[in-house]
Amino acid sequence: MALSDFDFLRSVNQVPALEDYNSFTTHAVLQQLMHTYGAGWMQEQATAFGHIMGSHSMQEAGNLANKYLPVLKTHDRYGNRLDVVEFHPAYHEMMTTAIQHQVHTIAWTTPSEGGYLAHSILSFLKQQIDEGTSCPLTMTFAAVPSLKLEPHIAQEWLPLVLSNEYDARHIPYYEKKGVTIGMAMTEPQGGSDVRANLTIAKPVGNGIYHITGRKWFCSAPMSDAFLVLAQTDKGLSCLLVPRFTPDGEKNKLFFQRLKDKLGNKSNASGEVEFHGAWAQLIGEEGRGVASIMEMVRHTRLDCAVGSAATLQRALVEVIHHCQHRSTFGKKLIDQPLMKNVLADLCLESEAATTLAMRLAKGFDDALTDEGALYFTRITTAVAKFWNTKRAVLVLGEAMESMGGNGYVEESILPRLYRDVPVNAIWEGSGNIQALDVLRAMQKEPQSIEVLMHYFQQSRGLDKELDQQLLTLQQLITDPAGYEYKARIIVEKMALAIQAIELIQVAPPAVAELFCQSRLSAKRGLTWGTMETPTAPETIIHRIYREV
Repeated sequence: MALSDFDFLRSVNQVPALEDYNSFTTHAVLQQLMHTYGAGWMQEQATAFGHIMGSHSMQEAGNLANKYLPVLKTHDRYGNRLDVVEFHPAYHEMMTTAIQHQVHTIAWTTPSEGGYLAHSILSFLKQQIDEGTSCPLTMTFAAVPSLKLEPHIAQEWLPLVLSNEYDARHIPYYEKKGVTIGMAMTEPQGGSDVRANLTIAKPVGNGIYHITGRKWFCSAPMSDAFLVLAQTDKGLSCLLVPRFTPDGEKNKLFFQRLKDKLGNKSNASGEVEFHGAWAQLIGEEGRGVASIMEMVRHTRLDCAVGSAATLQRALVEVIHHCQHRSTFGKKLIDQPLMKNVLADLCLESEAATTLAMRLAKGFDDALTDEGALYFTRITTAVAKFWNTKRAVLVLGEAMESMGGNGYVEESILPRLYRDVPVNAIWEGSGNIQALDVLRAMQKEPQSIEVLMHYFQQSRGLDKELDQQLLTLQQLITDPAGYEYKARIIVEKMALAIQAIELIQVAPPAVAELFCQSRLSAKRGLTWGTMETPTAPETIIHRIYREV
């Protein structure tokens, strides 16, 4: 038989792997936001980091770290407690690269304006290769404001926290070149209701406490220290618990098991018991929630950024697939209905990325503007609520857009699909975010005043936006219905912010289509139901375009 008779054995019309591309320079939206929102000085750094994050080697590291999962080793061969987590070398490779490139430090160490935005851009690029290693990076970044509440603790720990050297050794913190920080707040009986915590901390003098109790979720148990909530005589307090005491002894925190999670697999999450563990008080005794909330606010920023990043990574895969896959005589990218679906998903991605980066800009502005501080206090919960929920919905459609090839484990889509819900759950689920918005409105009225002023300034930009703002105003003037309608209020806030920012920073066609498709009552209930075919190629190319 002729060789051509065996052609059916070859795979044809299959898509080449998306690798060795630059995840920054192929993303027009992120580049534009970097310049528009005030971090244009990091162009070279972002380009270099995007090249690394899109490389075959770094993508393979993400795959390996999620295939060969962390293992808890509680004892050594002689029965002595170890309580260490062992990782595949790929995990350490990603941590080393991210820390060297200042993902967790640039917001605190750059002399330039726009440090939070720079952090968020680097985090956005890093998140696309692996969700799990982003968790300890986020907490280490976010711990800085809480550590600063105690100057003597900050003096000892911040040089190590802000180091750009990754040191995975299981040794006392003061012998290391750099450290990472985790957290342990929730307990079996309370979940988000941390005031129900039963873990106790007893003072033993000189600002030292001994903690006894149990935590149901300890994020990143391989960290060098943890911020922990525990009850003292004056109420719930925040304490720093290192893995080793200052005299070099292993601290009395014992990990019982690692959680078997839906996603976020490369990252360890554990259950821990404290048996009189050595700890130092952070902030005022009895005000533990207030002390740890700055850390939480910063981690919520990264949740909004991370969800937008995962959404982006999925769509890059889908666009690449559609550019190379043919069906019914055309490339998928040229099929009208697929164009509608892709443009719809890409519009969602641009709006999510814009919301996340606008929030980061708000953090930067808040360093010198009290109004911006109030703006971020309410919009952090809004952005965390909205981006994390929308990303979950997009991932389902993205997987479907790639058909069976997107559903198999060799594709990154199943991993992204499992990973993305963690940002909606961690640091407070949707209800918690919505209630936090209400709490800010009621306890810090300046925050809603600043936000409403921001909305009022935008009246007249678009008729659909004007109607959205009118409806939101009516909801806000009805306090009796606040709690029942909290999600409605937050949803309308999120959409209004996205619309306003897109009108200001995106091409007019993009902003107009967003307002028509997201603010109009005629919006379909599934993706790909946009009635106005306004330059779909332009919208798609803003999310990913080969260069």
